[in-house]
Amino acid sequence: MPIDFQAPPTAQIQTASPASFDEQYEKARTLANSGQPALALAAYNALLAQSPGNVDVLLGRGIVYTRMERWSEAQADLDAAAKASPGYADVWLALGNLHRRAGRTAEARAALEKARALGANGAEIDAAIAALEPRPEPQLQPRAGNPEAALAAGYTWAASLSGSWTDVGSSPRWNDQTASVRHYMKGGSIGFETLRAHRFDQTGHAWALDAYADLWNGAYANIRYQRAPSARLFPANSGRIEVYQSLGNGWEASLADDVLGFDSRVNIYGFGLGKYVGNWYVQLRHQAIVSEGSHSNGQRLLVRYYYAGDADSYLEATANSGRSDDPLSLSGGRARSGGGSVTWVRYWSDNWGSKVGASFSRGANDVRERGISVGLYRRW
Repeated sequence: MPIDFQAPPTAQIQTASPASFDEQYEKARTLANSGQPALALAAYNALLAQSPGNVDVLLGRGIVYTRMERWSEAQADLDAAAKASPGYADVWLALGNLHRRAGRTAEARAALEKARALGANGAEIDAAIAALEPRPEPQLQPRAGNPEAALAAGYTWAASLSGSWTDVGSSPRWNDQTASVRHYMKGGSIGFETLRAHRFDQTGHAWALDAYADLWNGAYANIRYQRAPSARLFPANSGRIEVYQSLGNGWEASLADDVLGFDSRVNIYGFGLGKYVGNWYVQLRHQAIVSEGSHSNGQRLLVRYYYAGDADSYLEATANSGRSDDPLSLSGGRARSGGGSVTWVRYWSDNWGSKVGASFSRGANDVRERGISVGLYRRW
């Protein structure tokens, strides 16, 4: 019996229709706005091959070139688009942004005003023109000499953890640590600190309350109380009151009295004169150290540069001679002939900052000390 073979039906193959010009244009825009400039550029080049001189494509490619900082190619495309369609507001807006980013202020302003006259978004134009205005040199606010006295706007709490290590020659190294938390309120702040020190093969602990408070116009005060129950390395009780007064034209003066409750009471009287100049703060401080049967003095010069133009990040250098320039230092006013320090404080984000420092000194019998310090800051 003959077998009847039947061929299978021929498959119907449908080829995808090519994307329309408008679809290709939207794809190019999507690539440009999603951070893929190289792919967007290739897409715009393909569109211009199909439609040479197309104003929308020239505008899109000119914007991509601007984002890539290829200024001459961006201007060639946008100038061609403006010549072909002089009434197209978006082209003039793009030209204004190009000139602004390239640092051509006069050309940017003229192009932006042209875009405004043609009906471009007024708020966007205002923001772009405002960005062209020269920024005044940042001026430090009062209290920049005391970073803990005032916190950046929008924060009410700050915490820090710091430590230092000191090489004292043939003696065992010294180290100390401080942890603090501070609350900022209208008219001042108050902080709580815990301190630990290891020196002379002994370990000591203390805690402290430290506050800043507004007084009369242009004046504020720092008040501190510190307590060491074991009274080993820290005085059993100590305190400070310092009053700062603005003198106008960036000048600030301060008077201080520190009381250290060792077996023999020590008073440290201080006078400081500071000056704010742009992003700089300079202070000269004199101290008279008075205890039973002795009287000595010391000077310190402090220079601080707020390189970021705010009151957060700065570089600081100090030079001192005579007695200790830190009245509540762990050494309790130990005599030394001179020394200095450098410190770098930087806020890496709105909330987190760090500190790195180094110090040196030379004291009696030519004893030399070298130290390093680090710190971590958090605010919220």
